[in-house]
Amino acid sequence: MSSIDLYGLRSHFNRDQILLCFNGPISRSLIEEIGNALRNYLEADRAGPGAAMDVFAIYIELTQNIRHYVSRMGYSDRDGTATVVVARDDRGHYVIMAGNLVEPEDGQTLLERVESLAAMDKAELKAAYKAQLRKPREEGALSGAGLGLTDVARKSVEPLSARLSSMEGDQRVFFSLRAVI
Repeated sequence: MSSIDLYGLRSHFNRDQILLCFNGPISRSLIEEIGNALRNYLEADRAGPGAAMDVFAIYIELTQNIRHYVSRMGYSDRDGTATVVVARDDRGHYVIMAGNLVEPEDGQTLLERVESLAAMDKAELKAAYKAQLRKPREEGALSGAGLGLTDVARKSVEPLSARLSSMEGDQRVFFSLRAVI
């Protein structure tokens, strides 16, 4: 392993107002522990109760989606890592970013879903959310990129953004999602 410039990493985190950063295999208990740390950071950062609840809810939604996907795909711990960052932007908004390796067709489907949500205004997002709530769930249907993602889009003050990045030496792609509260 090469030497890591921890001071440089710390400087980068401070410059970009990163409150929390995680990269590694994600489990239910780890999601809970990081969630507790996130609550403490938000409290120390004096986040308003509404913003704190939204940031926490989005963190939970994104990390649980990653955990369920990794589990369903049977990825190893190394391939099933999640990368999660919670930061502040210059306007004081919270930025929640999460990503993981996905199969290319799944990544493309997610990207298209995020792009369609990003094109909706608040009224359209509310209507889409309500329509999805009323829609009967098909037995045996896989979950993901549904109601939870629509709710994330509703809570975000900016349109959701997503990206697919090619992985050197891997057929899979890295999907990353960004929400701003």
